[in-house]
Amino acid sequence: MHPTDIRDPDYFHKVVDCQWACPAHTPVPEYIRLIAAGRHADAYMVNWRSNVFPGILGRTCDRPCEPACRRGRVEEGNGEKPEPVAICRLKRVAADLKGDVRARMPKKAARGNGRRIACIGAGPASLTVARDLAPLGYQVTVYDAEAKAGGFMRTQVPRFRLPESVIDEEVGYVLDLGVEFVGGRRIESMKALLAEGHDAVFVGCGAPRGRDLDIPGRQEAAAHIHIGIDWLASVYFGHVERVGRRVLVLGGGNTAMDCCRSARRLGGEAVTVVVRSGFDEMKASPWEKEDAMHEGIPILDYRVPLAFEHEDGRLTGMRFQRVRAEYGADGRRSLVPTGEPDELIPCDEVLVAVGQENAFPWIERDAGIEFDRWGLPVLDKDTLQSSLPHVLFGGDAAFGPKNIIWAVAHGHEAAVSIDRLLSGEDPRERPAPAVTLVSQKMGIHEWSYDNDISPEERHKVPWAPTELALRRIDLEVELGFDDATAWREAQRCLNCDVQTVFEDGKCIECDACVDICPMDCISFTANGPEDELRTRLTAPALNPTQDLYVSGPLKTARVMVKDEDVCLHCGLCAERCPTGAWDMRKFLLHTTQAGPSCRDARPEAA
Repeated sequence: MHPTDIRDPDYFHKVVDCQWACPAHTPVPEYIRLIAAGRHADAYMVNWRSNVFPGILGRTCDRPCEPACRRGRVEEGNGEKPEPVAICRLKRVAADLKGDVRARMPKKAARGNGRRIACIGAGPASLTVARDLAPLGYQVTVYDAEAKAGGFMRTQVPRFRLPESVIDEEVGYVLDLGVEFVGGRRIESMKALLAEGHDAVFVGCGAPRGRDLDIPGRQEAAAHIHIGIDWLASVYFGHVERVGRRVLVLGGGNTAMDCCRSARRLGGEAVTVVVRSGFDEMKASPWEKEDAMHEGIPILDYRVPLAFEHEDGRLTGMRFQRVRAEYGADGRRSLVPTGEPDELIPCDEVLVAVGQENAFPWIERDAGIEFDRWGLPVLDKDTLQSSLPHVLFGGDAAFGPKNIIWAVAHGHEAAVSIDRLLSGEDPRERPAPAVTLVSQKMGIHEWSYDNDISPEERHKVPWAPTELALRRIDLEVELGFDDATAWREAQRCLNCDVQTVFEDGKCIECDACVDICPMDCISFTANGPEDELRTRLTAPALNPTQDLYVSGPLKTARVMVKDEDVCLHCGLCAERCPTGAWDMRKFLLHTTQAGPSCRDARPEAA
């Protein structure tokens, strides 16, 4: 293998698995250390720069960071129950305990730059564009059909998961930057909007249309069958206050979980979720499924809806075909009938949450914006520009439904595109992120970070008593960590951003680092092709998705090879090394955001 080029920002970024997995690349270990130090406001601001909505996402994020967390892999390797650090819940701690941070927020631009930006929809993607551009002097106007900003975060996420006060606060931080919010105005024509002379238009209107289920009985029993996302909005606006005693929820995503838990609080005594696929294949996050089942909601899998049963317009039940999964030689799954009799499940109401779709009836097809055969806009995946270069899309409106943190990531990227485009630069040129790498050495055996490895298991978040929580739809269920529990959970973080940096010119090949490494992840051996090299390390490197760190040739012609996959970042190699060939250096990566750092004449990184 060639020696590893640690000057490549992606190399050490990938070692910080949680940050690498986060679409917005939030520097997770950095804010977890700040939480452990009791610096909650600092931790919040680190979050806010990247994900914009720490309090909201600390309650609702799909948490792609947690399956990637190295802690889970290390515990699995040690034969214990693998549990990642509760990253999302720690994020909430920073939001809950930060105090008043208004003075730390960016200020309104002292004067405008004369450029006008229109954002369609007031959800997380548009608000992120506004957050990034308004302080730069852009005049940003956000349009939304609803009276209050927040988009689906406000109208489709139930209050027992996300209090409205949290939305008001974090949306307020964005609007306070001088963003003009025009509520109660639905944009009906893209051509008319373009005629208003905006310099750029960002479409962040989400995927607002829920899929229906057109099977026998749908029309006859229509009064008792509701589209899930519309029903959740009706609950938010108070148009729905009760449900029938027996409720079926169709679908396996997070919307289905929100529907069933809401129905439970609105009087549903027998609420059941039914999905076509297997339980493990459901799109809902594992914790969302656990939460629903914790509230007494069964999830029935491998059932294909056949018909709505009804009498005189009254829904009486649903009929399902039992199926099982079979996999062909190509690995593709198909659902085949088990041969069992059809199953009739009695019910009074059905909530259909089988998917969402984009809908752009307000964009004229001769407006210059090209759409594909699925009705999605044709976009440059890096710049998010449409075929009309100054019209960009992001969030669910761009590539179909995803989640809030993806919408935020799209917002940042679109803001960079707009800033470069209106600065006369090519949006396709994406400047590299800013990176710092600073030694943590304070003495021969002292580091400026806590390198002890906590043996504690993941701490559980306390809940409101179930019998109390099910009485009110606006009572937040999860209570969040207190300060002491947050500190203990933060100790489980392995500080993956404190990197082991090796200088081969200082190495005398004494093997002291090999002897002391608790994970056997350092080897000195003859070089070779990666596949072959992985098999003959001190401990075989079994995860090909995580890189090997390979030095240049040493005096004996061997190389140092370190498996980054299971390193604890404990620093023992650096403490033991007699020559200082190993050092522990904190890696901090800031993604490129709109502003001077995204321009061609970019200053040197600190």
